[in-house]
Amino acid sequence: MEFTKSLIKGKLIKRYKRFFTDVKLDNEVVVAHCPNTGSMKGLLDENNEVYLSKNNDPKRKLKYGLELIKAHKNLVGVNTHMANKIVNHGLNNNLIKELKNSDLIKPEVFFNKETRFDFLVEKNKQKSFVEVKNVTLFRDKKTAEFPDAITTRGSKHLLTLIDAIKKGYKSYLLYLVQIENMENFKIAKDIDSEYYKNYLIAIKAGVNFLAYRCKITTKEIKIEKKLKIIND
Repeated sequence: MEFTKSLIKGKLIKRYKRFFTDVKLDNEVVVAHCPNTGSMKGLLDENNEVYLSKNNDPKRKLKYGLELIKAHKNLVGVNTHMANKIVNHGLNNNLIKELKNSDLIKPEVFFNKETRFDFLVEKNKQKSFVEVKNVTLFRDKKTAEFPDAITTRGSKHLLTLIDAIKKGYKSYLLYLVQIENMENFKIAKDIDSEYYKNYLIAIKAGVNFLAYRCKITTKEIKIEKKLKIIND
């Protein structure tokens, strides 16, 4: 996914009330919308380099939006609204080898009255649900982790993916790692032990787990490389 306009470089001052970030641009301080309601653990150090998008729509209260943070020398894509767009691009351009050459790619499909998965794909009459989780946590130089906070919604999705298998679908959970230079992925079981327990149940039930790293620049973000999933 290409950014439609050039991003603006700044320095992070602070994030607050989940949706707001103060950013220093040259000699002024602006308030930017934070499109990530997660904990953003490890990313919010003061003076971290950040990149903002600008929107001059008069209906918008905030003209700037936070897109990238540079943390520990790695660019990280923090706009969770971009995740499905990146995966949609990856599916349509055969960047996810397990889901290449699909006959149908349909976003935002209801499985039941309560749950909507991010994608339904079909190949050779086999239908598969794909749920996407955006990953921004890393606590060492090469390993990305999920989740960065307790996620009851994430556990619910795991159990519903199991239900989909029982109804004849294939199920995939794709961890989209929007962090440069990662080589591995693992579940942060110390952060959410319940999610880890449900993850292990889902593996045994046949849910397919994938982790793909993105190539990140100030011009575009796209799927680049499959990562090794570590189950320890």
